Amino acid sequence: MSFPVMQVLRLILVALLVTGSLTLLGEAAAHPEDDFCEAGGSIDRQLCQQLADMNSSTAPVAQPLLDEDGNVRSWFGSGAYFLKIGVQHILPGGTDHILFVLALFLASQNIRSLITQISVFTVAHTVTLGLTAAGVISLPDRIVEPLIAASIAFVAIENLWTNEASRWRLFVIFGFGLFHGMGFARFVREIGLPPEQFWPSLIGFNIGVEIGQLSVVAVAFVAGLGVKRALALAQAPYTYRQVAVIPLSVIIAAIGLWWALTRSLGL
Repeated sequence: MSFPVMQVLRLILVALLVTGSLTLLGEAAAHPEDDFCEAGGSIDRQLCQQLADMNSSTAPVAQPLLDEDGNVRSWFGSGAYFLKIGVQHILPGGTDHILFVLALFLASQNIRSLITQISVFTVAHTVTLGLTAAGVISLPDRIVEPLIAASIAFVAIENLWTNEASRWRLFVIFGFGLFHGMGFARFVREIGLPPEQFWPSLIGFNIGVEIGQLSVVAVAFVAGLGVKRALALAQAPYTYRQVAVIPLSVIIAAIGLWWALTRSLGL
């Protein structure tokens, strides 16, 4: 059963409006001190810095080379420490990466196809994560972040037109994975990898990211089985694609488009 183009466009428009409103409201409520901490604001600068540290997801990572007792971490200790940070960067902090993985999941007809796509994505973002973190390559965030958002929208929109992955989809996923790796690297730079233990820290972080992504896939897989089971028991006249794949892809596409727009404009 084909999905009407105009209905898709209407759903995307509605989702964009809803997402945009929630985004603006969320930004207004999340950091109310920001407006007062601008140049000429009335809040003390030291207090502003403390508030910024409280809002920063990387604030607890002050000395990544040292453990809680102030001792220098071993290679294994640094790897384990950054593995935990990698997991936390995806769960719950990596909303854009979660949505990209979910879009891939929705497009996959079987586990083999999903594993192939996730593997290609992993190889790609691992390459640029290492190269960018090592300072070999660099792209400004104003380019990387909109492209990450656009990749989310692209995969989700493609889900609406076909229930089969195109032959060139893997090349597209690899290309998008390169930009996602640069996004991971920006977070890593903010933390500050200890030069003395660069590789174990970087490898640990990357493994943590993969654990986070696979956790998302596992939850989505179980949820998908539940939806299919419910449809079968209810003998519903709707398919899994109509109930789950299309509505979720519309929402993900709308969020991706909104992020691409706002990030391009620097909002």
